[in-house]
Amino acid sequence: MSARTDARRDARGEADARARANAYGGAPAPRTLVDAVRLRLAEAGAEPTPARVAAALRAQGRLLGDSAVLGVVEALRSEMVGAGPLEPLLAEPEVTDVLVTAPDEVWVDRGGGVERTAVRFPDAAAVRRLAQRLATSAGRRLDDARPWVDARLPDGTRLHAVLPPVAVGCTCLSLRVVRPRAFALPELVSAGTVPPGGDALLRAILDARLSFLVSGGTGSGKTTLLSSLLGLVGPRERIVLAEDSAELRPDHPHVVRLETRPANQEGAGRVTLRDLVRQALRMRPDRLVVGEVRGAEVTDLLAALNTGHEGGCGTVHANAAADVPARLEALGTTAGLDRTALHSQLAAALSVVVHLARDRRGRRRIAEIHVLEQDRYGLVVTVPAAVRGPDGFVRERGWSRLERLCARGGGAL
Repeated sequence: MSARTDARRDARGEADARARANAYGGAPAPRTLVDAVRLRLAEAGAEPTPARVAAALRAQGRLLGDSAVLGVVEALRSEMVGAGPLEPLLAEPEVTDVLVTAPDEVWVDRGGGVERTAVRFPDAAAVRRLAQRLATSAGRRLDDARPWVDARLPDGTRLHAVLPPVAVGCTCLSLRVVRPRAFALPELVSAGTVPPGGDALLRAILDARLSFLVSGGTGSGKTTLLSSLLGLVGPRERIVLAEDSAELRPDHPHVVRLETRPANQEGAGRVTLRDLVRQALRMRPDRLVVGEVRGAEVTDLLAALNTGHEGGCGTVHANAAADVPARLEALGTTAGLDRTALHSQLAAALSVVVHLARDRRGRRRIAEIHVLEQDRYGLVVTVPAAVRGPDGFVRERGWSRLERLCARGGGAL
């Protein structure tokens, strides 16, 4: 977003604030008054329209002018509708994350690292109220007995919130924006996520139906890249997604989406990612996709990829492509799978790792592509096949193996 657009938005925000302040002689709408009206409207289940706010004010024995009523309406809508003061930030097309660490510390990520914004909350209690309201809209509980929540909002936005005293000082609120459509691969090339000529290599991996993982750190763009790649899958193939939180949005005509579910207040009804992977195998998938491999489901995924389910894929957190085997080994131990068995299955199940990282300017980039092979001890290691250079991918010692894998599956580099 340009500096001029930022300036216009900040000017509009300041003008709105001045208008609300002028309604009360230069001061914001009294907090006690706003709280009283909010409580009355909440009890009636009513939206904060000017007429309803005016009626609630009369019931409080307050007779205010039109400008004062509109000031209360604005304050209530900011708290009761959508994401309140964060709504304009979430609506910006470039924003991927909105982060609140204090009433006067609201940050966004527009793809170039976090930036501080001019958005402010009245106090820490306002941040807590917003977090609790968002959690309620997602059907989750957030209070002193359960001080954190990880959920998906009705519009697909990923919500994470932690209340004090677990979060020191103020409620910590994190919102991850899920766009309604996936980026096309040419868009990722234009944005620099995929290096020049890298799209042909990724298409060859998909055409060859090689099983692969997209690795990287938090916020490195793993889900974005995987959504784009799934859009390249043939239209006659059936994609079954199993996710902890439904974030993948592939542009594909035949997608089945499964999402985990937490236990209810009685502790019953929980559906795990491992449950979903098992169910997905019975749904005739041409491509089995695990949104994020993070636990015991790794054993079911590897078993599936070893029993005729080619072209499966998913994402995994790792600092580098070379760390993926160790990461999967650690996850396999949570399911009781010993090291030898894990590496044996891994060698036969997985072919490629595509690793993403942020550069020094915070931009998301494909850093390297590795192939997997076994060392003389039978352990799986990754071998660099293509590493990002100034003008595109640079071929490394694993390139010949990647060529053979793609050729064996019908793809061509």
